[in-house]
Amino acid sequence: RSEINSNSKHLRVLDLRLSDAGTYICESGSHSISISLHVFKLTISLDGHFLSNEVPELTLMQNSSHTLPDLNITLFNSNNNIVRPTILENKTRQKYILKLKQLEATDSGTWMCHVQSASPLINQNISFDVKVLGFQNIDLERKYATADSTVILSWHLNFRKIKWKEGFTGQLNWKQQESATAHELLDFNVTARGEQHETKKSSRFQFEIRKPESTIELKLPKVHFNHSGQYQCQLAYNRRYVQSKIELVVMKVSANPAGPLPRGAEMTLTCQVSSPLPSNAHLRWERVNGTQTDIKKSKQNEVKVEVNVSAAGLWNCHLIEENDKKISLNYHVEEAPVWISYVVIGASIGGSVLVFGLACLCIISGISWQRRRQRAKRMARARQYLLENKTCQCQQ
Repeated sequence: RSEINSNSKHLRVLDLRLSDAGTYICESGSHSISISLHVFKLTISLDGHFLSNEVPELTLMQNSSHTLPDLNITLFNSNNNIVRPTILENKTRQKYILKLKQLEATDSGTWMCHVQSASPLINQNISFDVKVLGFQNIDLERKYATADSTVILSWHLNFRKIKWKEGFTGQLNWKQQESATAHELLDFNVTARGEQHETKKSSRFQFEIRKPESTIELKLPKVHFNHSGQYQCQLAYNRRYVQSKIELVVMKVSANPAGPLPRGAEMTLTCQVSSPLPSNAHLRWERVNGTQTDIKKSKQNEVKVEVNVSAAGLWNCHLIEENDKKISLNYHVEEAPVWISYVVIGASIGGSVLVFGLACLCIISGISWQRRRQRAKRMARARQYLLENKTCQCQQ
């Protein structure tokens, strides 16, 4: 593993190891020069290949023919920012174990370990590569949608960006609530060549698989209220897992009673979401070109808000998160034509007359039945009386 340049007399040691540390002496006649070789070895757990949220460990070892110095170690991440690890072991100065924090996909790149010592004078930079396979999405991202709209849920993978040459698999699951049973919608795999393949696994509801590069994408052509819930994409590599969730919240509006509003009548407009909102979000009904009295807000943790309407007009329901309108739905309250109002009034009067007539009929029928019953009782008593008299005459 060594070679000497015959012209410069330089000694070159290949594939340097910790055991190569020591004192090297060059002799020429009566002259000799000694050089002390101090060797560092830096290793990273899992060979530098991690999934998001995993915690790497660095091991720095040193060897020298002299007393080992106490090292000052500074770490820089791929963005050249200082990272402060936890030192787990430093008893003999020969071995330093440093534990980092959880990694994110953006931590991929070349890191630097800067080693310093005052005696002997050491000022050494050791670079190492960190590759983090994961999602560019924010974990537990929340997406809002209105009923009957088209929704696209996307998970962007970074395996091409970091040149991940190993193959891995994954799947996409859905569950309506945190405690509900998860249903597998599709699975996928990425080969060592970077080829991506998806397979549909469920027909629970209608969805499409879109195939943009390095992305798992699900399209709901017409989202329904019961499509809401948690959509979880999971990657698997070497029996290790990482996942990213998107919570889909669906909003719908309705009216009771539905249809045009008759003059003098009242209807209730309801705006509802499929799951509880965060504390910084709320629902708000407001009438277009209305006043402050035409505004109704939901209370904290409420999933719906209702407003009573007695006049025609356009109403909007907004889902607002930290003063930002995420989605909106409108409902146009139409006034019923006059003839419909007359029909409604006539139907009401007719219904009242009919009810009154049926009540009178029931009363008359009840009185008549009562009279017939009393007459039948009187005739029965008369027959009994006659029978008793006849019996007495026969005995005489």
